[in-house]
Amino acid sequence: MRTPSYFSLRPRLTGGAPHNRGDQGGKTKTMAEATPVSRSFLIADDHPMVRDALKAALSQAFPGATIASAGSLAEVQAGLERQPETDALLLDLDMPGMDGLTGLALLRSERPTVPIIVVSAARDARMARRTYDLGASAYVDKSASLDEIAATVRAVLEGEVIVPPEVADDDTFAQRATQLTPQQWRVLALMVHGDQNKQIAYKLGVGEATVKAHVTVILRKLGVRSRTQAVIEARSLSLPTV
Repeated sequence: MRTPSYFSLRPRLTGGAPHNRGDQGGKTKTMAEATPVSRSFLIADDHPMVRDALKAALSQAFPGATIASAGSLAEVQAGLERQPETDALLLDLDMPGMDGLTGLALLRSERPTVPIIVVSAARDARMARRTYDLGASAYVDKSASLDEIAATVRAVLEGEVIVPPEVADDDTFAQRATQLTPQQWRVLALMVHGDQNKQIAYKLGVGEATVKAHVTVILRKLGVRSRTQAVIEARSLSLPTV
């Protein structure tokens, strides 16, 4: 079973199979065989056909797994509230409420222990790298086979992080800024205006945690390390009036 060609799996630092000293004639079962692990997944995509396909892949690869579904960021948050011990979240970035990478950053901050596997139709190496930088365990193209997706999920459950290749940074600040969403542009404009997160949240009518997630993604997209650097660089741009 192959994994997507643009992924690089980190080797697992595990030892060999344990020696079963109590095996008599092959009759003794290991603990894993005697008590199979029951997995719990959350599939988040606003297209029912995609959710059904992913559910079929997980059901076949992990018999007996509990599989919940969601079609928006709010539904993902509610699903993780109900099942905080979810083994893996399969996440589409283009659902209602996600605002691209902002939703990923928000979910990562709210649920730092839940592995997130981004399943996206965007065949973009730069996007894949950004999801990794924001804490995703893997990035899977929706065109991948169900076997490939199941293999990726299995690897993540075993503790692997699938690292996208490095991307050449040959673009300018202005070019990187074109990747911001309209809401991220508004947040950036208010940052340049001197507003802090609490003030920005009030003016935009959103929660402060959402603003923090926006700022995290803005810094990643702009390729800067600090809020101050982003503000200095952004003063050369044509920012929206808010």
